[in-house]
Amino acid sequence: MNKTAFAILALALFVGPSTAKAQVSVDISKITCMQFIQYKITDPKNIMIWLNGYRHGLRHDLNVDLESILENTRKIEEYCFKHPDTFVMKAVEEVVGPMP
Repeated sequence: MNKTAFAILALALFVGPSTAKAQVSVDISKITCMQFIQYKITDPKNIMIWLNGYRHGLRHDLNVDLESILENTRKIEEYCFKHPDTFVMKAVEEVVGPMP
């Protein structure tokens, strides 16, 4: 998938039914661990689902392991509690590994 498709997916995750008419744009690279663990943007699972799709898209891998997404979310939340000023993208690279 290209970046446009990922942006559309991100918007779909972050826009709820009550705000369907509002346009929302989120720069995933600027979300801090504090925002992540305090649900300031959205539920951390939504962010992790998007990041998982992004990482898999970079590898052209269409397989999704839902249990690993939940496990990685838990690990990243633990990391973020210890490093609240770190960006989530950095936390993902530290916990899951570098982007492909």
